[in-house]
Amino acid sequence: MPKNNTAAPIMTNENVTELLKILRDNNAPTMRDFMAMLNQVAAMEKQYAAMTNELAAMRRDLAEAQKHNHPVKDTLQKAVTALQAQALELRDKLAALKDNIITGCKNAIEAFKDKGVAALDGIARFFHIKPLLEGIRNNAAANIAADDRAIAKIEAISTEYHETGKHLKNIGRAMIGKDTVQDAKPVGKLAHAFEAPYKLNRKINVSMKKSVESAIGAMARLEAKAAERKPSIKKTIEENNKKVEREKAERPPPVRARKVEHDI
Repeated sequence: MPKNNTAAPIMTNENVTELLKILRDNNAPTMRDFMAMLNQVAAMEKQYAAMTNELAAMRRDLAEAQKHNHPVKDTLQKAVTALQAQALELRDKLAALKDNIITGCKNAIEAFKDKGVAALDGIARFFHIKPLLEGIRNNAAANIAADDRAIAKIEAISTEYHETGKHLKNIGRAMIGKDTVQDAKPVGKLAHAFEAPYKLNRKINVSMKKSVESAIGAMARLEAKAAERKPSIKKTIEENNKKVEREKAERPPPVRARKVEHDI
């Protein structure tokens, strides 16, 4: 379980707000990209909240389908169960992401107090969130695929349901000498009602995926800026070696002690 309080919005955390103030007060070049990353995480929080609301709506639809013994009820039950598991997984990943950011902010603040403004140029090193962001992106992609499958299955079952109804109706019409109906009814109103939460959930996950990708891009820019300002180890070693050689060359030769000969 995360050690920090990750239930509250990321932008209200005291460590986050303090680091933002430090970056702003010192006109740090990393301020813009760091803020962009935080804004995307805040967007993910809102998207996750919307997702949980839609999941609740889907549970209500499931109860309605079970009440009317609609043929789509089994498909709806499986989809709700799968999406609930995915939502729980996303919740844990988002909590871990926020915990990492909060801890990173705390460490960056301590580094600033210890080393000064120079510590702000490499703040990317305090945040190891790329694997977490990629995990959330994969989760969103899985949710989108699950929504697509559920929508397709609901429409297929609804079409089959109305096709069966058409055949039964035509038997009755034939018995009284009326022409048969050639076209089945389109997807029914109830099926459309069941599809609606999936379609909205899909839209939420598409937005979530875009937010994650934007956050990954912001972190990549922060890492690139840190790399530009950090001299390579090889270069540092070479410069130190040259300095040692230069100092040796400039050092005057040692004075040899003169040999004194004594007459016996």
